[in-house]
Amino acid sequence: MAEPTRPMRRQEIRRENEKTILVAAEKVFAEAGFGGATMQLIADLAGLPKANLHYYFATKEELYRSVVQNIFEIWLQAANCFDAARGPIDGISAYIDAKMEISRRHPDGSKVWASEVMHGAPVLQDYMESTLREWTDGRVEIIRRWIEEAKMDPVDPRHLLYMLWATTQHYADFGHQIETLNGGKPLSDRQWREAKENIKRVILTGIGALPA
Repeated sequence: MAEPTRPMRRQEIRRENEKTILVAAEKVFAEAGFGGATMQLIADLAGLPKANLHYYFATKEELYRSVVQNIFEIWLQAANCFDAARGPIDGISAYIDAKMEISRRHPDGSKVWASEVMHGAPVLQDYMESTLREWTDGRVEIIRRWIEEAKMDPVDPRHLLYMLWATTQHYADFGHQIETLNGGKPLSDRQWREAKENIKRVILTGIGALPA
């Protein structure tokens, strides 16, 4: 009976080690950037030998791409609410809630993505030209449909998406600034709820989905 469990156990260990490495890599890349990060720094933070790191990720670039793709996949899952929503009130509200939770729980991943883009996407330009562009085009079509159905004002869908990204990711990328202005403390559960509700009210009212 013990024999069949060994491959499963190895898979569980691999998943746990990969998760530990990705969490450590997010933090190191967020703080040091791609150029300043080293596999040794990541290994030390993960509490693993450097050789183990190279077993799972052969190069720093491979690990970096995995970190960025991981946060992007989380963002993609958050956008699923667009596809099933009856209109902008449901869809955009759910999207804002999901993106704010991601900013709260994965701030380092968001910072890595922001840094990559601000430096001209030297590692991930191909990813942006394919996966990101396809995803954006799909959401643009949904927003256009809501406009055609008179469920919101005729705003430019791309600029609406840019506004949603900028607003929600601000809470991750500029988290230190927010904490400083909050008396040096992280936002409480109540403050996160208030932030979500304020963002939804401002944006949904602004696009005519809610009455002014």
